[in-house]
Amino acid sequence: MLTSVDADLLRVLADPLRLQIVTLLARETLCTTHLVEETGARQTNLSNHLKVLREAGVVETEPCGRFTYYKLRPAVLEKLAGSFAELAATARQTEANNTKRACP
Repeated sequence: MLTSVDADLLRVLADPLRLQIVTLLARETLCTTHLVEETGARQTNLSNHLKVLREAGVVETEPCGRFTYYKLRPAVLEKLAGSFAELAATARQTEANNTKRACP
């Protein structure tokens, strides 16, 4: 079942810019400058979204000189995907058993 932690993570990933950032970071580790170029977002806006992603544990930072690189933490997404896989399996079982609560 989806827990409140999963629900919080869904809210974090529901933002279109944050989802775009996650998609980009799935392909490669990028610094803020790269993310600004790729998304077209303003640096301050992007930094705020990256902070939300960091606090949610979706991304981690890697300092490199005066730049900060961001990389995705796949285990967090795998856990969320696992929760959805469990829901899908439960729904398949419900469908197969024709589980239906009777109306009063």
